[in-house]
Amino acid sequence: MLDDLKSFLLDQIDRRVPPELSALVDAAVHDVNRLGYDKWGFSPAATKRTLLVMEWLYRHYFRVEVHGIDRVPPGRGLLIGNHSSQIAYDGMMVATAMLLDARPPRAVKAMIEKVFQRVPIVNVIMTRSGQITGLPENCERMLAEEELLMVFPEGARGSGKLWKDRYKLVDFGTGFVRLALKMRAPITPFAFIGGEETAPAFLDIKPLARLLGLPYFPITPTILPLPLPARCSIWFGEPMFFEGTGNEEDAEVMPMVEAVKRRIGELIHEGLAARTSLYI
Repeated sequence: MLDDLKSFLLDQIDRRVPPELSALVDAAVHDVNRLGYDKWGFSPAATKRTLLVMEWLYRHYFRVEVHGIDRVPPGRGLLIGNHSSQIAYDGMMVATAMLLDARPPRAVKAMIEKVFQRVPIVNVIMTRSGQITGLPENCERMLAEEELLMVFPEGARGSGKLWKDRYKLVDFGTGFVRLALKMRAPITPFAFIGGEETAPAFLDIKPLARLLGLPYFPITPTILPLPLPARCSIWFGEPMFFEGTGNEEDAEVMPMVEAVKRRIGELIHEGLAARTSLYI
């Protein structure tokens, strides 16, 4: 009976997916098996259902504006940006932008924290929509298959920023640059503006976070995961290319990391300067 109810509900959702959204997903995916998944568990059918909600958030709730999306080169590559918003609304909106506004549409594979893969139901939803645990071997295999990966080098330290630290970049790791060097993949920097205002955190209850096995437990004006309707924008920079093997000493890699971080900081400044309103 539960299976019948599930099938009925999914069928009702599928009927409400507009043909134009369905066509965008179909154009962006490849190598799907007869069961409807790629080798990483990504499901075009599930993505179409998710996109039905994400498109509304993108167009009408966050009213996302995109600048320079045509700078993202075709083929393998890394999207590297600032992290914010407690729950990854920034990543959701960037991935949605690549489907709705990139031509041709692109299906982004996002690297996520291991903690989310341990949460029942959430882990399946994330996998079906193209989010993968950020292990180096996963990233290398996907880049070898010409995938577009999204990585937030700040990790949980970025998404869990408090309001007083909004738009301040914390330290980047070296892994994304080493990956780009080894796989000869371009890095496209981007800035996400508005994420800090969707769920501003004024306090992080660290003992409770540790008890629950979470990276942070923020106190926000809303009850998470409900966000505030902040206007958001995404600013893409020109792709950055670096030469090397990925096996260099940290002293050689860190200047490359800092160059990407500095460019993202410039894009953040550009985006904040261009913003005319927060919630209206």
